[in-house]
Amino acid sequence: MRSLVRTDPGKLSWTEAAPPRLAGAREALVRPLVVTLCDIDRPMVDGRFPVPGPIALGHEFVAEVVEVGDAVSTVAVGDRVIVPFQISCGACDRCHDGLTAHCRAVPPRSQYGFGALGGDVGGAFSDLVRVPFADGMLVRAPHGVPLEALACASDNLCDGWRAVVPELSRRPGADVLILGGIGSVPLYAVAFARACGAGRVDYLDTDATRLAVAEQLGARALEGPLPERAGAYDLAVDGTLFEPDGLACALRSLRPSGLCVGVTIYLADPHVPYFELYSKGARFETGRVQARAALPAVLALVQAGRVDPALVTQEVLPWDAAPDAIHAPTLKPVFVRDGS
Repeated sequence: MRSLVRTDPGKLSWTEAAPPRLAGAREALVRPLVVTLCDIDRPMVDGRFPVPGPIALGHEFVAEVVEVGDAVSTVAVGDRVIVPFQISCGACDRCHDGLTAHCRAVPPRSQYGFGALGGDVGGAFSDLVRVPFADGMLVRAPHGVPLEALACASDNLCDGWRAVVPELSRRPGADVLILGGIGSVPLYAVAFARACGAGRVDYLDTDATRLAVAEQLGARALEGPLPERAGAYDLAVDGTLFEPDGLACALRSLRPSGLCVGVTIYLADPHVPYFELYSKGARFETGRVQARAALPAVLALVQAGRVDPALVTQEVLPWDAAPDAIHAPTLKPVFVRDGS
């Protein structure tokens, strides 16, 4: 079996590996058909996000079911499915509570595409991937939506949803600030904010390509570096990348009782303007997305045509182009296996 592996920072190669096999009645084997890059993949490849290798890359993908265990009942061979990037059983108390990123049945951070950090469970740029809990994890791809638009639903699309939709359901018409920089997640947040009843939606970034996409998605695009505060908003999303002032800007830009959602990773503790946060009664949420729990709501909006991920995932490339394209400075490339 062939897998795309990051061996050392900046080095990628197609590598032969033993194919996975079913190890239990609740499992499935799937063949990835369409894979896209998560926003953290490139920093992980080039070493800015220091994850030890080797890493079998890829964790946002749509796949075809090729084999199922005897106890699997919700999917069948030939189904095309979205594979959430986190491993979850779907049966424990945490999964039932929507905390699928913290499933009790597996070690912490069990997830595809992160090498030893994710438990070495394989990556999507492979000929086969083993899914330990097929009924608990796999979701059939909705009819009428191109697979190229769905690969991001494994992670980043759900991350954009959780950044804004839960708060907008509690506070319809809220004004939203989204700080860009990490890549696609802040742009998906723009799309969901516009689809789900936000008032003003402002997107701040320095990258012309991302600003143009944000404007196309319905945001007011604000070009420039991070100010100390960007205005006054009910909801602010920190989607910057390793930007030490990103969180502080988002927090300072909140109105009283406002919410800041962090969808990015900091390798060092960022500055928190605590007294201002305290004085406003503002709130802060962060953490990994509960991808499997969010998928039904996310896919419903996509299938209804209210959110179009293809506006962000604009570049469709052949499977074998992945090693070179991962190093290219593009927004959200999608890689399609021949015959898909």
